[in-house]
This record gives sequence, structure tokens and C-alpha cells, in this order.
Amino acid sequence: METTKGETTKDHRKTNSRRRQWPRWHRWAAYAASAWSLLYGGLGLHWALGGAGFPFGEGDIPDARAESLLGGATASGTAPVIAALGFAGAVLALVMARVRPRGAARVAVLVTAWSIALTLVALVPDARIMIAVGYVPIVLAGLPFGWPDVDYFAVALPWPVLNLIVCLAGGLLWAGAALAFQRRTGDSCGDCGRSARGNATWTTPASAAVWGRWAAYTAFVVPLFYAVVRWAWALHIPLLFSEEELRWLHESGLVWAGAGLATFAAAGGVLTLGLVHRWGEIWPRWMIGLAGRRVPPALPVTLASVVTAVLLSAGTQAARTTDWADPAAWLSSPMTYWPIWAVALGVATLAYHLRRRGRCRHCGLL
Repeated sequence: METTKGETTKDHRKTNSRRRQWPRWHRWAAYAASAWSLLYGGLGLHWALGGAGFPFGEGDIPDARAESLLGGATASGTAPVIAALGFAGAVLALVMARVRPRGAARVAVLVTAWSIALTLVALVPDARIMIAVGYVPIVLAGLPFGWPDVDYFAVALPWPVLNLIVCLAGGLLWAGAALAFQRRTGDSCGDCGRSARGNATWTTPASAAVWGRWAAYTAFVVPLFYAVVRWAWALHIPLLFSEEELRWLHESGLVWAGAGLATFAAAGGVLTLGLVHRWGEIWPRWMIGLAGRRVPPALPVTLASVVTAVLLSAGTQAARTTDWADPAAWLSSPMTYWPIWAVALGVATLAYHLRRRGRCRHCGLL
């Protein structure tokens, strides 16, 4: 069937209208990071002036302080620093949105912005975010049966943990702002990052398919180690655990929660393989209503990126609290390998994005 010129123009206008509804992400990323920093700086000022709700150190859950990077923080000593850094970050993000520095000034801004993102994503949060997220499917599955008999929000999502999620979200906003600034000041396309001057060979789809496969299979194997250990405990096998500790896990019922987490960790590892297999690009036949359709690249990229950030925060805590002087202990601990899991998943996600991004609709580069 032929398409008239008028119909083509009309469709083109509709497409452009849809695109204008939402500004491209790199145009608002720095403003979003600035707004987050301003609001969190305001929280810091509130705590510094004696307001309630300081979530770190003395205001955190006692059992979690020893493993938190800010476990020794106090409202009087730390809150003013949070306020100052928050307000300074708000100004810096506005500079990133409006100014185009060159040379050493550009490098300084980039280093600062990426450092803020890394701190908020990987250093301030801890494994409690991963635990809270991991228990969601278990709670939903057991909800009709009244199991587990606990208040999920009181146990897994008290204010200190919600605050860690807020910090993680701020870190992701800062990562977006840093990437947008890096592209804009580096004369690259804000949407795809490619440059008319040429791009590195490792970013080509063919190259990404090779190193992405290694990363995906690494991210598939690592959680299986964790899953095997947890399943062994559920089956009364004291793998890497003492008989007494195993008995306590069964008496408290926590062993089944751990087995549930292990199951979802293993399932997540299997889903990671979709980043390098066809069923990650075309919905498989068992997906009723979607079978045969193209998987939107943004869906797995977004989900895998968020999971990577959560794993990274848990992995850095594991690396920080591991007794590296005892090789037998850290070699046999599943948590020791969480940083590898996080990095492998992040690399596999990047490779998937590079393979599927296609020609940029804004700069036209392939």
C-alpha cells in the first residue's frame, strides 16, 4: 500500500510531537541532580538544627552501625557537613547544566561529579537495600497465606533504609548528570555518546558481543554460588556454617527466607543470560501476549542498571567488612564475590546497550 506525502508528513509531525512531550534526558539530568542535592542539603540543615530523623550512625539501627560507612556519624558533627555538601552540589550541578568549561576545569568538574555519584551509589548505601528488594517477591508470594508473620516495612524498610534508597537514587541522578556533562563538553552526541570524529573500536556491536558474553556468563555463575550455599542450609547441610548456627536458622525460620533469596538470585542470574541471547531481544513464545515482539532495549537496560547499582552498594560493604587477612574465610564466603557480580552485570548491560542502540535518531551516527 502506498503512503501519500500528506500521510507521511502527518506521521512525522505526530512522532515529533511525542518526542517533544519529554525533553531528552541529558537536558534535564543536571537540573534533577541539583534539585536532589538542594533537598538533601535541606534535610542536613534540618538535622543540624536539632530536627528529628537523622538516619546515620547514632540514628541508625544499632545492629547495622558496625557495617555502615557512616556508623560513627552524629547529627551534631555530620549533619552540617551533609548540608554544606548538598548546597554545594546543587550549585555545581547548575554549573554543569549551563557552563561549558575546557581543559583542567572540565576535568575537575568531571572528577567531582563522578566521585559524588560513586559515593552515593556504592559507598553510603549498604546491603540492606538488596535485602529489602530481595524480600519483596517473598512477601508478595506469602501475602495470601499470612507469611511471613512480620511487618515488612518495619523490618526491611525503616526510615534509615529508606534514606539509603534516597541516597542511591541521588547517586543515579548524579551519574546521569556527569555523563551528560561529559558528552556535552566533549562534543559528543548527548543521546548516544558517539562523535563524528570517530569512536573506540570496543564500542562496536561486534566487539561488544564478545566481551559482553564473558561478562554475562560471569554474572550468571556468581549468584549460583550464593544460591547453592543457601539451599544447602535449607536442606540441613552445614555448608560453610556450623551445626549450631544452622539449627538456629531453622528454629527461627530465617533459613526459608534465605532460600527464597537464593532462588531469586539464581533466577536473576538466568535472566542475565538474556543480555547475550536472542530471547533478550525477541520475547519468547511462553510470554503470552508478547511472544515474537521486539523487546524494548530500554527495559532490560534500565532494570539491569538499577540491579547493578543495588549490587554495587552491597558488594562494597562486603569488601569493606571482609577479613582479608583470613584467606580461608573470604574465599569460602559467597558475599566476597558480590563486587564481581555487580561489575560483571554492569559490563554485560553496557554491552547489550551498545549492541542494540542502532543508528542514533538525533545525530544519525551508527
